[in-house]
Amino acid sequence: MPSRKPRQLSFSDDQLETLQRLTFDYFLKETNAQNGLVPDSTRQGAPCSITATGFALAAYPVGVERKFITRDAAVKRTLTTLRFFWNSPHGPEPEATGYKGFYYHFLNMKTGRRTWNSELSTIDSTFLIAGALTAAEYFNRDTEAEREIRILANAIYSRADWQWARNGKDTVTHGWRPESGFIKYRWQGYNEALLLYVLGLASPTYPLPANSYPAWTMTYKWKKLYGHEFLYAGPLFIHQLSHMWIDFRGIQDEYMRKRGVDYFENSRRATYIQQQYAIRNPRGFKGYGEYVWGLTASDGPGPASKRVGGKLRRFFDYKVRAVPNGPDDGTLAPWAVVASLPFAPEIVLPSLQYFDETFPEMTSKYGFKCSFNPTFSGASGAEWISKGYYGLDQGPIVLMIENYRSGFLWQLMRRCPYIINGLRRAGFAGGWL
Repeated sequence: MPSRKPRQLSFSDDQLETLQRLTFDYFLKETNAQNGLVPDSTRQGAPCSITATGFALAAYPVGVERKFITRDAAVKRTLTTLRFFWNSPHGPEPEATGYKGFYYHFLNMKTGRRTWNSELSTIDSTFLIAGALTAAEYFNRDTEAEREIRILANAIYSRADWQWARNGKDTVTHGWRPESGFIKYRWQGYNEALLLYVLGLASPTYPLPANSYPAWTMTYKWKKLYGHEFLYAGPLFIHQLSHMWIDFRGIQDEYMRKRGVDYFENSRRATYIQQQYAIRNPRGFKGYGEYVWGLTASDGPGPASKRVGGKLRRFFDYKVRAVPNGPDDGTLAPWAVVASLPFAPEIVLPSLQYFDETFPEMTSKYGFKCSFNPTFSGASGAEWISKGYYGLDQGPIVLMIENYRSGFLWQLMRRCPYIINGLRRAGFAGGWL
């Protein structure tokens, strides 16, 4: 394990801007300019991820503000993307792009048709719609192009049939497949669907009924870990993704009012719990500690089993890793640490500096690579490092660095009538609301 560094480690604002710019380049350079689709990863032949595409739509306004891209170029990219999703084949056919206002999780990068037999995904469609609404809020000038952005974004949002997505019950299903119908799983337990329920409740056309939100929060679990009480979710991304768009500081729903905290404070506690888990390192993985933490959905070195230090270890490939009960195979994700920046900069910034100094090979053309595993080493003895980049990781880095630095996206989306209406319908009150 590398030697411990003194606590005064910190990552400067200039370093954050460089990381943000490099990460933004993923959307700049990997997007298909013909249709606006963004690949799931840099792996050869990777399909489009509609989540990554939604993240790109939200990142373009940040890029304009930071001068990573001109407004005209961002408008052109945004229009290309929104026109594609509005005009693409929409219906129950297995090779369509979407159905009932939702879109398939993975699409062919060239044709935009469903690929990998993927599901019509309610959560991935949520992130795509959130990106579109970000564009509608930001591109507010009275020009033909920017007016079209607003019209298309509203049309795409209005087409989503949230009532259908419930499949007759209160909570929303994970999705649907043309071959087999609705997926049996529903959005229950605290997770990244917070944004899904807010947008579903606010729909101007097919809104979720008022009882769908309490039906969801009834499935929450409150836990105490390492001295911190919090609304439990094991992987870090759950505590981050909805927060990219919504400023939860000082606003509470009924569940959080009873607990005396807000979702922002909950994410702060979740960040500290992740660090504490790494310090305790109950499974004895190499490298974990005060500056090296972050279990989330990420690429991994597996599937493989190998003996390390006399102990047989099982390693996974892409997997949702979680604390405190796993899965945990020694794989950590720097992007998940960056995306916690607004919640706990006092522990995130020193960790970023430590990453930067101790694992310089973790940084390449698009910023921090997806993940690394110090326990799983190759013949050279070097720790395993993910070869590719994932759009799912790049978006939170760009957007959460910006929310930490300026609060830009939060301020922008505080003006979005759908976000305001959805929060109010969910019972949120106080603070900026």
